[in-house]
Amino acid sequence: MLVLNNTNAQPLTFFLTGIPGLRAALVWISIPFCLLYMIALSGNSMILFVILREQSLHEPMYYFLSILSTTDLTLSLCTLSTTLGVFWFEAREITLNACIAQMFFLHGFMFMESGVLLALAFDRFVAICDPVRYSTILTNTRIAQIGGGMLIRNFAVMLPVVLLVKRLSFCSFTVLSLSYCYHVDLIQLSCTDNRINSIIGLIALFSMTGFDCPCILLSYVLIIRSVLSIASSEGQQKAFNTCISHVSAVAIFYIPLISLSLVHRYGHSAPPFVHTIMANVFLLIPPVLNPIIYSVKTKQIRKAIVKVLIQKWLQIFLVRKSLLTPPEL
Repeated sequence: MLVLNNTNAQPLTFFLTGIPGLRAALVWISIPFCLLYMIALSGNSMILFVILREQSLHEPMYYFLSILSTTDLTLSLCTLSTTLGVFWFEAREITLNACIAQMFFLHGFMFMESGVLLALAFDRFVAICDPVRYSTILTNTRIAQIGGGMLIRNFAVMLPVVLLVKRLSFCSFTVLSLSYCYHVDLIQLSCTDNRINSIIGLIALFSMTGFDCPCILLSYVLIIRSVLSIASSEGQQKAFNTCISHVSAVAIFYIPLISLSLVHRYGHSAPPFVHTIMANVFLLIPPVLNPIIYSVKTKQIRKAIVKVLIQKWLQIFLVRKSLLTPPEL
């Protein structure tokens, strides 16, 4: 059996996969995927635009939300070219270095999203449990420190994962089961012992879910205890309503992530197309739904978006009117 590694004269090439068994229908299947990518890119771009434009949204919660939108944009862009390239143009080849680079950014920004969700949980905890000191605890400097800390954590977690993948040798069979490079999928093609890679990957996953999830859960235990101490039911409902968007964002990120990891490692009896569809849908669910959830459930964001859209339509109307109106003699 031919063994390939990074020391070979020819660059090591892998082949991406569309949806197994549905190759003839890939062009039609690509249409809903393309629409989802468009929704994700336009929705998160709109959230970023209104937060940067509207002075009233320059508050800690919306700063964290802008980081979340930036992360969702990057996650969508990480897989956009390879996924649509496979679906539309049968562009299946990818070199090992390009695959590792995609894997680094993909997993890194997945960890980033988890960190932002934890930061948003902390924001809701302070806003509800200690509102008097909210502005003194979540200062701009502290928000920047939290963002920097998330980036450092991502780099520290992903660096050993990348270095360990670089040391692997691969057999002549280099067909990946997805339309993008996923760590577990890549190391399973190795001819050498990949147990260390698998262990490090699990440690990286648990460093995210094993720390972030309990902290988010703890924050909501404290939030619920604080809300239940409020005398009026109206006050309790108002406090809970401020958390609905964040709880929804946590659910649509962690549930598919854990399900995908379990299916990819232990669901070997499932049909191949189940893995592929789950993997592609998982990466699109948070970027597509997060802007919708925050636009619908957050009054300030909704009002800002409506204001921006009205201003844009008004500008277009005035420009068209000026072009159609004949000049005065």
